[in-house]
Parts: sequence; structure tokens; C-alpha cells
Amino acid sequence: MMEKNEFLSSFVESALEMVLVFDRKGTVTYANAGAREKLGYGEEIGDIHISDIFPAVFTKTEEGFSTEHKFGQKTENMSAYRKNQTCFPTETRIMQDGSGQYVCMSNDILEKEFLGREVAQVRAEAEQAMKVKTEFVANVTHELRTPVNGILGNVRELLEVESDEDKLKKLRLMERCCGNMGMIINNILDFSKLEAGKFTLDPQKFHFKNMMDYVKDSHSRRITEKGLDFVVSMSDDIPEYLIGDELRIVQILNNLINNAMKFTSIGRISVEVVKTAQIKDKIELYFFVMDTGIGIDKQDEDKLFQSFSQVDASISRQYGGTGLGLNICKQLVELMGGTIEVESEKGKGSNFSFSIWVTVPEGENMPAGTVQRPFMRHRPIQDAGEDGVRRYGSGANKDALKKTLSKLILCVEMENWEKAEGFADTVKQLTSEAPKEMKNTALRLKMAIQKENYDKASAAFEKMNALMDSEESGPGEG
Repeated sequence: MMEKNEFLSSFVESALEMVLVFDRKGTVTYANAGAREKLGYGEEIGDIHISDIFPAVFTKTEEGFSTEHKFGQKTENMSAYRKNQTCFPTETRIMQDGSGQYVCMSNDILEKEFLGREVAQVRAEAEQAMKVKTEFVANVTHELRTPVNGILGNVRELLEVESDEDKLKKLRLMERCCGNMGMIINNILDFSKLEAGKFTLDPQKFHFKNMMDYVKDSHSRRITEKGLDFVVSMSDDIPEYLIGDELRIVQILNNLINNAMKFTSIGRISVEVVKTAQIKDKIELYFFVMDTGIGIDKQDEDKLFQSFSQVDASISRQYGGTGLGLNICKQLVELMGGTIEVESEKGKGSNFSFSIWVTVPEGENMPAGTVQRPFMRHRPIQDAGEDGVRRYGSGANKDALKKTLSKLILCVEMENWEKAEGFADTVKQLTSEAPKEMKNTALRLKMAIQKENYDKASAAFEKMNALMDSEESGPGEG
């Protein structure tokens, strides 16, 4: 209670408006810093009467004061007199509390009008400066993009006719440099529009699988040239067609995949998409972009999404970049109603994940009702009819088991034990009708993951693969 009273006293004392308290006799018993300053009094307001401040409203009497003013919430215009007898117009309201004290709160009308004009002028100047800046950035990026596109077009023509391997290598390098330059130019333009509040999404109907295939094809060659594995997967319950800003979804994925490729020299890059929520004709999609790259310290994760920010200068020198890409991704994701996060560990890779909301077009097949977003440890097993994934040995079961195991070992390699445990639960379900040795191996795999034992988890994974291979080559296949 004392802390609350102290807080209120501090709040009143520092308020910009004048706050006065006077008693039944009209004696001013308290004046906050704003009142003392505006009325020309020092630290102590002294023994003054309320009629000294508002003589047109209050008259001093032997009993205290008289007034025709009706106390309450209504604000009235009245002149306040300073210590030097000069006056200024105010908007004032006076209220009486239960103990017989009166509380007066006043705003200097001239100061309020001046501040209003000043704020309006500052706002107009800021808007004009932003407009000039946005136009300048648009003009500069256009002037830069024209020669870059010209070079890129000629390089691609030469790539189609050139046969000398050494020249082809140099031309591909030029193509990559032009692509990187184009991406930087686009990032600068997008950031400028986002900062100015002039960026709008353009939702259109698009084919989701075609979009993901395009993303995969765009990066496959460069990733495999680095000697990295590249896996793109998506859950089967995502509708074929969706309504959203396909261009910007691709931009976010490209940015995250390019980052993963930039910072990964050994291992793999994985992209996964799952449907995590459904509300009527809206669904939430969750994207994961995982890599086995250099990773970052936990304490540096927040810096990643700040504009013009890199974890340290050496990264910018070694790997390049403006520090705008992830900030743009964050703003685009938020415009689509989602969030973006990162889980990483220095030297062990990174897992970027983001969610967005998209609309399912009318006529597209989608389960009715509302599905709440589950905890993202693993996806539930879906029944696929007579040849369902739960029936061990069926085609659907084998495919689901292979896919789940490949995701599981990726999580183990990245030491993302929490997600690996979710996949281990799925493996256990998929092998619930399997022979005893397979079921026991699945159990050992889950126990090893729960204990975060890399060697035992890897051994159990290898054993499961060996058992699956022996089943496929044996007489009991199918």
C-alpha cells in the first residue's frame, strides 16, 4: 500500500499539468512541480489562498472562500494569476474529495496550443523527410538495378553458348554476384517501404506445392555444389491451393535458406512445412529452416532481427550481408499474422521457424471446424485407410517411417533433443505392430534421445535402418 501511495505521489508531482490541493478555508496545502513553476513560486508555494490564483472564481471570506463554481468533472476556462500578478488562460477542473479537500487540475491553454502546433510541425517535417528518403532510395535502387539486370542478362546468354569450363566457372560466379547484388537492392527498397509504413501485402491464389518446388529448385544446385544435403518436406494436410502473398513467402524462405547456405560448410540444410492450426477458412502454416552451420550464442539471438545488425563485425567481413534480411523477414511475417524465432547453439547449427496465416479458397477440401495449434514437438499420425500408416509393413507405413527417421537423425545431429523426442514418439507409434526386435530398437532409440546420448541414438538409428533393409530384401516384404 505504501509503495502504491509513493508511486501515485511521484506521478502527480511529475505531471505536466498544474495540480493544486486546497482546504475548506481556501488555503493551498499542496502544489506540484508543474504548478510551482508555472505560477512562479519556489520549492515551497508558501501561505497563499486559492483566490490569489483564481480571483475571478474565488473570493476570500472570513469563513474561507465563496464561489459560484460548481465542483465536479466539468472543465472550465479560467485565468490563473502568477506570483508577479501576470495571468494566463487555463482549462481547469476542480473536484471535492470525501475529506473536505479540493483538488484542482489546470492546463495552460497557450502552452497546449503551442505544443500542438510544434508537434504538428515536427510530424510534418518528419513525414516530408521520410517521403524524400523513400523517393531517394527508390530512385537509387532503380538506377542500380538497371545495370545489374543488364549484366545478368548478358551473362545468362553467354552461359547458354559457352563451352569452356574455365569461362563457365567465371560466368557462374558473375551470375551469383549479380543475384546477390539484386537481393541487396531489393532488401534496401523493401526496408525503406516497411519503415515508411507504405508496404502492403498482395494476397493471391497460388499452388502451394508448386511454390515449394520452385524454392527447392532455386537453391538445389548451389547447395549441392557446396557438398551439402538439401531436404524439403511438407505435411500432406496442407491444401493444394491457398490465398496469400506467394512472392513474400518465397522471399522469407529464400532469405533464411541463403543465410543457412552462407553459414553452413558441412552437413545439411532442411526445410519443413506443417499445418498447425485451422480456424474456419484460415490456416496457420509453420515453416522450419534448419542447418548444421556455425550457429550463434544464445545471448546474440535477439540481435539477428534488428535492422543493420550482425552478431559481430567479423561475420560481415567474412560472409557479407547488410544485416537487413532477417529484419525484413520479421516484419513480413508479422504482416502475415505470425511470428519468427530462432533456436541455435554456437558450432552446432541453427533452427529458424516462422508461422503465417493464409486463407483456403472456397471449394478447397479442408476439415471443418476449428483446430487449435498443438505443441510443436511432432505431428500426429494420420490414418490413411486400409493401407494406413499404422499398419506395419504397408507401403504408407514404410514411407512414413523412413521420412520420420530422416527428420529424427537430423535433429539428433543438431542435438535438438526436444524435437527429436517428438519424432521418436512417432517412430514408436509406426512400429507398434512390428516384430519384437524392431519394437525394442525403437524403444532404445527413444530412451537414448531422452538421455541426450548421441552415440546410442545413432547406433539405434543405424540398427533400425538395417532391420528395415533386411525386411525389404526378405521373403516377407509387402
